[in-house]
Amino acid sequence: MNYPLHELDWQEFEEVVTSICEDILGTGTIIFSDGKDGGRDAKFTGTANNFPSTASPWIGKFIIQAKHTNKIGASCSDSEFKTTLNKEVSNIKDLNDDKKLDHYLIFTNRKLGGMQDPKIEDFIDKQLNVNNQVLGIERINKWLKDNPSIVKRHNLSRLLLPLQFYEEDLKEIVLTFCEIDFDCDEIKTIERKNNRISIEAKNELNSMSQKYFDNAFQKSMKEFSYIENFFKDPKNRRLNKKYNNTIDDIQSKILVKRDEFKTFEEILEFLYDYIFNLHIDTLKDDRRLIRVFLHYMYFHCDIGVME
Repeated sequence: MNYPLHELDWQEFEEVVTSICEDILGTGTIIFSDGKDGGRDAKFTGTANNFPSTASPWIGKFIIQAKHTNKIGASCSDSEFKTTLNKEVSNIKDLNDDKKLDHYLIFTNRKLGGMQDPKIEDFIDKQLNVNNQVLGIERINKWLKDNPSIVKRHNLSRLLLPLQFYEEDLKEIVLTFCEIDFDCDEIKTIERKNNRISIEAKNELNSMSQKYFDNAFQKSMKEFSYIENFFKDPKNRRLNKKYNNTIDDIQSKILVKRDEFKTFEEILEFLYDYIFNLHIDTLKDDRRLIRVFLHYMYFHCDIGVME
């Protein structure tokens, strides 16, 4: 479960971070009031409960900062974060010189990639020479998943989108599909037929407008035969299983939340935005395939009602 923490304001995000620190460091975590914090949003002194691990917890004086952004898909590689980091490390130097700092933790709701992580920590280590870690949105969401009491305390469930599902499988399918150079002469005519209901009847039943279907589906349908052959290839058996899990997740969500959308194209476009916003970096160049696969799901009655 991924919580869209960009929808919080900075104060709410700081409160979530403090709750996490009370769990991983200790209840002695102190949050500072609004205003100039001298480079600190919170602090902790003592032996951490279980950070960075239970076996080898850090001991000493911790300075904690929470850096929030409202930008969807923001990354620690963004120039604005680098500027913020330079400024905050400069502030922290005074605390370090006064021996008020042994460990420095930065929590951010930005994505933190494997390449960015060591570069940022090396930069901080060079400037301050203290233990430090940057905790990105991936790590924060893992803590929230493992600690439902924090989710409940801050009512984070209110942020969940109505059709949220495990979208990583579809991302992998799209990325694999776009790397294949299909030989048009060898592509077999699509064999999978929708014999359960005519598409006209299904559109009416699902409140799919004819205008959207005629215009948006036209380009997508040209690639349905490629998708069909892609899933029939034994090499893609694992991805076919992921596809079946994905359509089961999406269909179940649609059946529960259908009344929240007026037309079915609103559902498809909502799913597109949801998937793309979570994977802007990896799917940006092939984002049209997100719609192609969603249209394929609908056309072949993998999603949507049939009766």
